[in-house]
Formats: sequence, C-alpha cells, structure tokens
Amino acid sequence: MNKKKMTWLLTVTVLFVGRHLNGQDIIRKHIDQAFENNLVLKEKMISLEKSLIALKEAQSFFLPVASFDAQYLLAEGGRTIDIPVGTLMNPVYSTLNQLTNSDKFPKIGNVSEPLNPNNFYDVRIKTVMPIINPDIRINRDSKKQQISLQQYELDIYKRELVKEVKLAYFNYLTATRAIDIYRSTLDVVHQNLKVNRSLLQNGKGLPAYVSRAESEVSKVEIQLQNAVNDQKNARSYFNFLLNKPLGEEIVSSSEEFVLEKYADTVANIYEREELKSLSLVSKINNNVLKMNRAFRTPRLNAFLDLGSQGFDFNVNNKSLFYLAGLQLKVPIFTGKANLYKIEQTKLDARSIALKNDNTIQQLALAASVSRNNINNAYNAWLSLLKQEESAKKYFQLINRGFQEGINSFIEFLDARNQLTTVQLQLNIQKYKVMTALADYERQTASYSLK
Repeated sequence: MNKKKMTWLLTVTVLFVGRHLNGQDIIRKHIDQAFENNLVLKEKMISLEKSLIALKEAQSFFLPVASFDAQYLLAEGGRTIDIPVGTLMNPVYSTLNQLTNSDKFPKIGNVSEPLNPNNFYDVRIKTVMPIINPDIRINRDSKKQQISLQQYELDIYKRELVKEVKLAYFNYLTATRAIDIYRSTLDVVHQNLKVNRSLLQNGKGLPAYVSRAESEVSKVEIQLQNAVNDQKNARSYFNFLLNKPLGEEIVSSSEEFVLEKYADTVANIYEREELKSLSLVSKINNNVLKMNRAFRTPRLNAFLDLGSQGFDFNVNNKSLFYLAGLQLKVPIFTGKANLYKIEQTKLDARSIALKNDNTIQQLALAASVSRNNINNAYNAWLSLLKQEESAKKYFQLINRGFQEGINSFIEFLDARNQLTTVQLQLNIQKYKVMTALADYERQTASYSLK
C-alpha cells in the first residue's frame, strides 16, 4: 500500500447529540471565555508571537547590514621599518653642494618608522550585502513553517481545553442534579419519619421503625452534603480553567439536556492538528536537509566602506576614502562533517515517517474506541430510563400501600432506595453520554475553533 496515498477515514454513526434550548450557547460562551482568559493559552499565544517575530528576523537577513566602526590608536615601541634615506641621499647632496659651492643641501639621517601607528584614527561606515547564500532563504522558509507548527500546537491545546471545559461543566451539572435528587429524597424520608412518629404515638407503630427512619434521614443528609462538596469541587475546577475566582457561580440554564437522534457523519482523522504538525515537521526536516546539502554552494557577499583615516584627527581630501569589493567563500574540505549531517537528517526523516504512521494508527484507534463508548453510554442510558419508570411506579404503589398499612416499612425503604439509586444513576449516565460525545468531538477534531 502506498503510504502517501493511504486514506484513514473513520466512518461512524453518531446516534445522538446533546441538545439544550440555551445549553449549547452557554457552553460556547464558557469556552470563549476560556479561550480569552486561560493562563496556559495566553502563554502559548506568547510563543506564537515570538515565532512571528522570528520570521521577521529571518526576512531581515536578506537586507544589507550597515555598521559604524571607529578606532583610535596610541602606540610606542614595537617593530620598526628602517628607511636608509641618509645613506642614499647624502652623497647626492654632497655632490650638489660642491657643484653649487654652497651648503644648500644639508646631510640627513636615516629614518626608523614604527609599524604601530601612533595617534591614528580610523572611522568608517561598513555595509555588507548577501548576494548568494541559500541558508538565508531556507531559514526563512523554516521560520514560516514553524509559525504554522506553533499555531497547530495552539489549536491542539484549545481542543483539549474545549474538552476539559465541557467535562467540568457536565460534572457540575451532574452534582447539581444529584443535589436536587437528594433534597427530594430528604423530603420523602422526613415525611416518612413524621408518619412513623405519629404511628408510634398512636400505638400503631414500632420504635424500631422510628429509629430506622431517623437513620435514613441522617444517611440522606450525608449524601446531600457529599453532593454539595462534589458540586463545589466541580465549580472550582471549571473556574480554574476559565481563570476565574474558584468560588464564582457558574452560569447554567434551568432547561435539562436531552438526547435525540442524529444523522450519520464521517470523521476524518486527518483533521487532527497532530497529523498536520507531523507533516510540517517533515517539511522542516526537508529544509534542514536542503541546508546541509547546500554546503558546497559558494557564499558571495558585497561590501562597501566609507570613512576617513589619518593622524591627529585631521580630516581632509587625503584622509577620506571608500573601499568596495566582493567576498567569496568556497568550501573545499570539511572532513566529511556535512556528509554526516546529511545522513543524520535522512534518518530523522525516516523516524518522522514512522512516527506519523504510528500516530495515524493511534488516532484511528482512539476515535473508534470513543465511538463505541458513546454507543455503550447511550444504551445504558436507555436502560436506566426504563428502570426509572418502573422504579417510580413501584415506589408509588409501595408508598400508598405503606400508608394504608398493606406494605411493611422495609418494603417502603427498599422501594425508596431503588428509586433514588436509579435516578442518580440515570443522572450520572446522561452526562456520561455528554462526556463521551465531548471526547469523540476531541478525537475527531470536529469542534469549530473559529
């Protein structure tokens, strides 16, 4: 199979979707707030901005570079150069004096000039312009690709953040609904305790029933407090993701989520930013390979110096100068170091290709498992719906029978516990379905970040 032409499309059937009259808008609002306020996301945005600046830096290498250079020298001693001016000219001067019968041509001594100039200045504006240098172009292309890579990393974190915000929100709603269920149950057990105390006072009840009723009240009160603590923890984590005060109330809708049929969809795992990032990493590695192979290409620069040189800071027509030219650098022998770099880059390309194939397999597996988790969660939810309906009818019958003296107190407690348990399980399972949908949305990168 040609790996380049291999398509890994995961065809799935999403049977349902969470719908809320205002719920989806509220979640989207929370997610937008997370995008705006999350501290980790802000940190990654800074990294993206740095990449943009790095690209501008790479583009600036195409422009000429000018600098102001100045130096002033004081020197004494050191090597000298001897100039035998007296030895050469004195015989000539003597002859001229004899011919002119005068002393117009005095004798002069030999000169010894130091090689290190004293009281000498050198001021120039130096400009260098690259003409042939493939490294600059390749470096610019790599910087562009690194910007896209940074953007993909940002999107990856955003998708994780979307998933975490949804999960935290669903956990909060689960705990909130559990509180309502326990409060409703608490009303029932309080009423039951009241009935048993009344029966005992009228000589028709048993003290054991009153004690058991009191125990049930205490049990439900503890469960209610645990649910309140779970709600606080879920709220704290949710606000942490949005960079808000941990105790701030969460905006939610009074309408409940419902699950309904949804159309078939096709999930393309190539929409995952992880695979796009690996593709970019491969291109960047190819640029590195081009750079390593370009070591044989000559580097050619042009330069121009405009300045002044002289002693005692004198500036005149003789001190002013310009110097222009070309600089050519041709590599001849590097001990095969560049050839070894080329081989290493080729091995990196093979490693990236293997990692890409492995990542495709992992993402396809994760999407498949996520799809199956949705089906399992939804089927369990449907089963619990039927169980809740049966538990409600059973509790109503037993409660009526208990009040009429037909059913025992133990039967009443069992019916009440069954109803509370199935209501809690149904509440938890509903948001397990929503959580599974959020996970599938993450695995298929189907949430719109725009």
